[in-house]
Amino acid sequence: MIYELREYKATPGSADALNARFADHTLGLFARHGLEVTGFWHAADDPGHLVYLLRFPDERTRESAWAAFQADPDWKRVKAESEADGPIVAEMTSRILTPAPYWPDAH
Repeated sequence: MIYELREYKATPGSADALNARFADHTLGLFARHGLEVTGFWHAADDPGHLVYLLRFPDERTRESAWAAFQADPDWKRVKAESEADGPIVAEMTSRILTPAPYWPDAH
């Protein structure tokens, strides 16, 4: 099992739009493409700083799921519509995490 930790920082004034895009569209598209979200948070002092964690059985599955999501015409439409007045994401980071050998998921 591997995990992917992703962080998004909204452009100034775009926190509501970014949160709405995830709530109204992205999470459903994730489910459609096997992107299993295990948690979703925002910084207590900044609703425009979103953090979420995904779980995958292996790297090949992760790559395939992301490729299918990125190619989805609904995603392309939603992204374009949500960015009609300009980008809503200022910064995005992604980090692949593997379980420590003493954690139960390591086996």
